[in-house]
Amino acid sequence: MARQGLFVGLVTLDLVYLTSGPPTNNQKIVAADYSVAAGGPATNAAVTFAYLGGYSRLLGVVGSHPVGHLIHADLAQYAVEISDLDSDYSEPPPVSSIIVTEATGERAIISLNARKSQAKRDAIPANVLQGVDIVLVDGHQIEVGQAIAELAQASNIPVVLDGGSWKPGLEKVLPFVTYAICSADFCPPECHGEQVLNYLASVGVSHMAITQGDKPIQYFSAGDTDELPVPQINPVDTVGAGDIFHGAFCHHILQSEFTIALQESAKVASAACESFGTRRWLGH
Repeated sequence: MARQGLFVGLVTLDLVYLTSGPPTNNQKIVAADYSVAAGGPATNAAVTFAYLGGYSRLLGVVGSHPVGHLIHADLAQYAVEISDLDSDYSEPPPVSSIIVTEATGERAIISLNARKSQAKRDAIPANVLQGVDIVLVDGHQIEVGQAIAELAQASNIPVVLDGGSWKPGLEKVLPFVTYAICSADFCPPECHGEQVLNYLASVGVSHMAITQGDKPIQYFSAGDTDELPVPQINPVDTVGAGDIFHGAFCHHILQSEFTIALQESAKVASAACESFGTRRWLGH
């Protein structure tokens, strides 16, 4: 039977353009390629988990605006179930505009995130954790994420934090996190570098890692601190690489120990970076 993952957080529509570089002021440029897909850390992680053979349920705000139909249609293709935290929300869901530089795969992003569409914990569906094997929270729905993480810990369900960047309120979520997988941009107040791992350990996180792009992954687990190399590639597009890493981690940690799950997730994320957009790597 497929393992079930619950992914809590941001749902966007991503418009991704492949160009020679970001435009300057008053400049118009023609893209070499483009992609339209549902996005957000929890969303891309849910797609990855489903692709790797799991059952994905996405908990976030989409609403009733027509743009939401594009999100539903995209995720239906990848067998991701959406549980809308506010189906009556009439504003457009967040739209991210992303420019990928052809020569390097680096990206520039403009996004509203979930600041205008924060849900309350009373929007959480009943029996939300029934059958769930793992939970991921990305910090974009703080109140809901905290409530889900607390319920999951009480039910002995592992909780993964996608720590892309620090968000106010995460200090309330961290005590319920089993695995914190963070980027180098994740900086709690007054913390930098190795201080981040010390901070996470001080609030009770037992397994943590910091990804650094093509540089080694720093990790701490069971008193052991070390680094893991990542595959070296020529990236085409780094959009969503961290999200894909987290979705792969949710898959692999259910069947492997921590360091192996990190290594296998790095392989998946690296492979995704060799294709343009967040979907074309699927099936390659």
